[in-house]
This record gives sequence, C-alpha cells and structure tokens, in this order.
Amino acid sequence: MTRVAIIAAIPGELKPLIRGWRHESRNGADLWHWRHAQGEWVAACAGMGIDAASRAFAEIEREGAVDSVISTGWAGALREKVGAGRAYTVSGVVDARSGERIATTAPSGGYWLVTCDGIASHAEKERLAASHGAELVDMEAAEVGRLAARRGIPFCCIKGVSDGLADQLPDFNGFISSNGQFQALRFILFAILRPWHWPALARLGQNSKKAAQSIRDALLHVLDEREILRKPDVRSNPQS
Repeated sequence: MTRVAIIAAIPGELKPLIRGWRHESRNGADLWHWRHAQGEWVAACAGMGIDAASRAFAEIEREGAVDSVISTGWAGALREKVGAGRAYTVSGVVDARSGERIATTAPSGGYWLVTCDGIASHAEKERLAASHGAELVDMEAAEVGRLAARRGIPFCCIKGVSDGLADQLPDFNGFISSNGQFQALRFILFAILRPWHWPALARLGQNSKKAAQSIRDALLHVLDEREILRKPDVRSNPQS
C-alpha cells in the first residue's frame, strides 16, 4: 500500500481533480483523500509560500508516512514558449534565495521552475529567467522538493500556467496574508475601482481554469494507470 502526497497552494488549483474525494479541514489546511486498491492519494493546501507548503506536508504526514510527493498548482511563465492554460512536467526546481537545485523524477533536459518569495511581476520574471535558467515560477515547489529529499522519497512537479510572460497583471502580493492566504474580498474591492485591470484579470481567470483542468489530466496520467478516476461512471470515492 502506497501513499502519494499532492501539495498545492489553494483549492482552486486542485478543483477538477478532487471532485468526490473525502474532504476535511484542520490546523489551517484543507485535505482531500482518495483510497484505492493499491493505497491512497492525499491532496493538501495550506496557502501560498514555502511555510504553507511545509504545513500542508506536515498535515499529510500526521496520518502516516508518504511514499512519494507531487508539487502542483499554478505557476507563471518565464518564457514566451511556455503557454498559459497548459500544464508542464518539471525536470527540476531551484530556490531563488539559496540557489539550491533539486531534480525531480522527470527526465532531465526539460523545463525548470524557480521558487521565489512572492508573485513575480513582469520585470521580476525576466530577471528570474536570466538568473536561474528557468521556464516557470511559483512560491512552493522548492520547499516541497526539499522536504522530499530529506525523506529520500521520489519528488514530482507538475505545474499549470496561469499567466504568460507578457501578461501585465496588478501586484497581488499585498493581498497575501502572513499565513499564505489570498485575501480575495480585499482584492475584489481593489479591482472593482480599477477597470483597466479587468481584461487582464479576465484572461487570468480563463487561463487558470484551463490550467487546473490540464493539471488534473497530467496528474492522472502519472497517478491513475488503471483509470480509476477517468471512468465516466465514477462520481465519488466508494471507500471514503
């Protein structure tokens, strides 16, 4: 019996995957469980950033040891060739603060992702791409990879691109709380008064939705060899 941990930042990133999974909330984290004949998949979200990723991992481990871990969710594109609305399997992640590089189970020579402390602006994306040779940026994957490495377990990273390199978006960082939660109501009030941001935010919403679906498809390609979740008559977890 194996346990696979799936770590994301916010529930919207996992929404297409976790329909019908057993859900619970505890210690500031949301968890979803799917049990099957070979073991269990456990997904967790505790917010944005490395501290939140660490908390999500800890909540999964409270229930038992983990055999492998996947970092997933939305990411920003650092290159024009990386299209918004698509999911990408990452060959390795790099911590922007320390420069530490962590390989994944994916073949080498593919896309690299850099983890930084905030949501990167357009100018910051260009700097990160040049400094780290990466194609994607997020706020959590390096920490998940580090935790996996400490435990000696396989680490996979699949990210869906919510915003392209050329997208000019407002600064979201002021709306992230100290515990990594996005303060949606505050941001909505901010955006209502700034209609010049509306077209870009609409594209972001559309691309995020497409990326979440693409994340689901990519994760199931990795996890679901027997197509347990891809059969059209499956609506809920029969073993939860």
